[in-house]
Amino acid sequence: MKKTLGAVAAAAAIAVSLSACGGGSTSTTASEAKGEINYWLWDANQLPAYKQCAEDFHKANPDIKVKITQRGYGDYWTTLTNGFVAGNAPDVFTNHLTKYPELIKTKQLLPLDDAVKNDKIDLSIYNEGLADLWVGQDGKRYGLPKDWDTVGLFYNTAMTDSAGLTAEQMANLDWNPQDGGSYEKAIAHLTVDKNGKRGDEAGFDKNNVAVYGMGLAGGGSGQGQAEWSYLTGTTGWTHTDKNPWGTKFNYDDPKFQETISWWAGLVDKGYMPKLETTVGASMSDVFGAGKAAINVNGSWMIGQYTSYKGIKAGIAPTPKGPNGKRASMFNGLADSIWAGTKNPAASVKWVEYLASTDCQDVVASKGVVFPAVKSSSEKAAAAFEAKGVNVNAFTTHVKDGTTFLFTITENATKVDGLMAPAMDAVLSGKKDASSLTEINEKVNALFK
Repeated sequence: MKKTLGAVAAAAAIAVSLSACGGGSTSTTASEAKGEINYWLWDANQLPAYKQCAEDFHKANPDIKVKITQRGYGDYWTTLTNGFVAGNAPDVFTNHLTKYPELIKTKQLLPLDDAVKNDKIDLSIYNEGLADLWVGQDGKRYGLPKDWDTVGLFYNTAMTDSAGLTAEQMANLDWNPQDGGSYEKAIAHLTVDKNGKRGDEAGFDKNNVAVYGMGLAGGGSGQGQAEWSYLTGTTGWTHTDKNPWGTKFNYDDPKFQETISWWAGLVDKGYMPKLETTVGASMSDVFGAGKAAINVNGSWMIGQYTSYKGIKAGIAPTPKGPNGKRASMFNGLADSIWAGTKNPAASVKWVEYLASTDCQDVVASKGVVFPAVKSSSEKAAAAFEAKGVNVNAFTTHVKDGTTFLFTITENATKVDGLMAPAMDAVLSGKKDASSLTEINEKVNALFK
């Protein structure tokens, strides 16, 4: 799952860690699996499901107790980094694809290969590609999949109804970087100024907007998971020369810059809020307050968007692009074991349980996220449907094969350290998208 990708300071702190860690073996005996282990995660919405998993696990393994700690995303990584340095990190923790390359490099993760082999873990039960994401350049496995996500369009149905846009029209939008296609037309028509003029009507005042057609979370840094990657993914553009473990980024590509120019242009036209107005604000809460008609966001936010009182949220798939297809970044989290754990046997057993159908079925039943196990993922879709939420907008990408993997490279924190301000400068109108060519040179210099 997405979110802000951490601070440069975090990576620096990890790099100076003096913990006695190092690619140890996960080969243990069952009799060694006992005692208490600490497990950390960041998503509060998933906490009840994992508490249930811990209780079920303890019943089956009475000699092992799992203590769960949940922290907000930013605080989570800061505290975890400090734990690596101090030598008191949790035994098991939820890991992110932007983080684990650096954690491999600084030997903070315990390889799981022996456990997977000895315990005959069937990696084919997971949605295609998820297990492969957690194999490092050294060929070793550092995590077992827990869930996956794609992105879609959350929209205010009262606003689309008022604008004369049907659910069918919202589900069949198209986009191109020249004029924005029917996607831009919908965004413009859903934008309303304080005098009641729509964005596509004469007399529209872009400096006094009451409802924006499109919400804005930020510049998207170097990934643009829910900001712009669903657009660039339909143009033939890719973030890197290969994925995973690419060493050349393509932010200088005209296809990328053309897309970003169009996207940033929505601000200038008054269809999307100015970047400076979003600082400290929650895009989803702005949607919940009725100030934005459409929000592009990830499937992990379904519960949030469907919980606002007085707001009925529809969900549409991302628009089809120049290649005639939709696109969505495909991200997947995993659970990893800290190399400094004093209880590797119990930690391995817990990670294997987290990755099992038993636990992921529990997660599925809550209707919060899509578990990595294919059968559990289908049960999650059913749980969402039982709540009255149609999640086809997210699952269609997996079904139709229109996903592309989250970008995995070394130097992820440094890349975002360069790209975050650069993207913000373009989005705020301070620089043209062509300025990203110079930044791309600096990004690629990190790999020389």
